[in-house]
Amino acid sequence: MRRFRSTTVVLGGMGVLAATLAACSHEPDKRCVNPVTYKELPKYECKSGGSGSGTYYYGGTSRGGKVSGGSFDKSGVSRGGFGHDGSSGG
Repeated sequence: MRRFRSTTVVLGGMGVLAATLAACSHEPDKRCVNPVTYKELPKYECKSGGSGSGTYYYGGTSRGGKVSGGSFDKSGVSRGGFGHDGSSGG
């Protein structure tokens, strides 16, 4: 009986570890933004090959249609998820 409990604890711990790693690997939030004014734009303004004036802005927050606290460089922001200081946006 004791061996069964140990196996259950180990398997349960591995599940938590896998969930944590999966949550940490997702992409940071991205928004289409005017790179001069930092105002959010519709997504079609950032489509590649289009004549849009927007650039993707990663992470940060948005208030009143303006973004702050992130970066135009995707690698310059931390990813969100369990155990990370990521921000959510929408």
